Amino acid sequence: MLFTTVPFALLFLPLTLVGFFAWARWSHAAAAAWLLVASLFFYGFWMPEFTLLLVASIGANFALGLRLARQPLGQRGAWLTAGVAFNLGLLAYFKYANFFVGSLNAALSWSLPGADVVLPIGISFYTFTQIAFLVDVSRGKVHEVNPVHYGLFVTYFPHLIAGPVLHHGQMMPQFRDASTYRLQPRMLAVGLSVFAIGLIKKVVLADGVAPYADAVFTPTDAGLTPSTAEAWLAALAYTLQLYFDFSGYSDMAIGLSLMFNVRLPFNFDSPYQARNISDFWRRWHISLSTFLRDYLYIALGGNRHGAVRRYANLATTMVLGGLWHGASWTFVFWGALHGAYLMVNHGFRALCGEARLAWLATQRWFTWPSWVLTMVAVVVAWVFFRATSFEGAARMLIAMAGEGGSPQALWNAGLQAHAGWLWCGALGALALWAPNSNRIGLWLEQRASQGAAWWPWWMGTVGLALALFMVLLNTVRDSVSAFIYFNF
Repeated sequence: MLFTTVPFALLFLPLTLVGFFAWARWSHAAAAAWLLVASLFFYGFWMPEFTLLLVASIGANFALGLRLARQPLGQRGAWLTAGVAFNLGLLAYFKYANFFVGSLNAALSWSLPGADVVLPIGISFYTFTQIAFLVDVSRGKVHEVNPVHYGLFVTYFPHLIAGPVLHHGQMMPQFRDASTYRLQPRMLAVGLSVFAIGLIKKVVLADGVAPYADAVFTPTDAGLTPSTAEAWLAALAYTLQLYFDFSGYSDMAIGLSLMFNVRLPFNFDSPYQARNISDFWRRWHISLSTFLRDYLYIALGGNRHGAVRRYANLATTMVLGGLWHGASWTFVFWGALHGAYLMVNHGFRALCGEARLAWLATQRWFTWPSWVLTMVAVVVAWVFFRATSFEGAARMLIAMAGEGGSPQALWNAGLQAHAGWLWCGALGALALWAPNSNRIGLWLEQRASQGAAWWPWWMGTVGLALALFMVLLNTVRDSVSAFIYFNF
């Protein structure tokens, strides 16, 4: 079920909201159970059989967590290893079995039959969420033992399909808080408004610029060499499509959650304004970056064992982060490329020293070229993220370097280049200079709390009208596009 469809907006969401607050008047536990059941229904609407896999994963991890918590702190390693192996085993089978078989066949000229495993939607997100939970139990950081709250923490429908990657400490205390179960018109109004912003990002902006990326990337993967202008237009269009698509989903998740008086963490902070690649990763998909830092990079040793080990840990973390995004060597290379970027950045910082870097950060002659270099590096890496093969990515990059073919990809798709450049210019300006959704949401919440009594009602009415208009606009299209991160 997609957030952008009529069944979700007119049936599932209002029924879930009404049921949650109605049950809450009688029992907070019943309201939490209702939201858990609704979240499972939301997930199972797509492919019901994978709901059993999700429930089994939740049950096994909760039982492992209880077992871990009963062990003395110094004797939890074996159970933690078993739990992590269980989760990674499920992820490896469902997400990477086809990839491993295909890679073996290609490398060794074998003809092993394909595994033909269907990827359960959201498995990457709920697997990482539960691995983090087990690690924190092993460290003595978890004290919640309510199975309904744990199940809701994992399945909570606003984040279940495409994140953000949640931490138990961010969510489970909110499900214990009595104020979560009281209907608050102010929060409902703010949530509707933020949800509408996310819908606009997805339905209007991301889906609006997407054809200019698809029209070039798809034939290029098939063997066409685009012109230099087409290649750059497609690369920039995809750079902006991906941002507004995924940040739009994150905004919708935050807005939906606010309607239930639950706060999700921000997942984006104007990443295309970053002036170095480290800053980019502090702003892009923040919850995943935090997970990779806390549970992989630091676990590998972080920066505690010298420069060489630090750079190796960075590279390993980013390669595995790339593999997490998709079962393809192009994703692995995308991760490796960002690992190389980070190593260069950290090397430059070490060479300059913190005092000189602080001075350089105040100089326009340094900050503007730094931003340009960062964005070029990001755009080049996105080519590997979008292309379905190295050959397709190579043709795109060769064309971007000035060795393009004749301009035909956009013409074949019935698109005009000038319209694509207008899309990219408008969306680029929004990404660089418009206030981001985090700030807008906080401002709306402040106005709803401190403004006139009519503010929440006016805000809620406008948010509801915009949301319904976006859903109806999406419905009358020839096809409804899924979110890009549903594939991961």
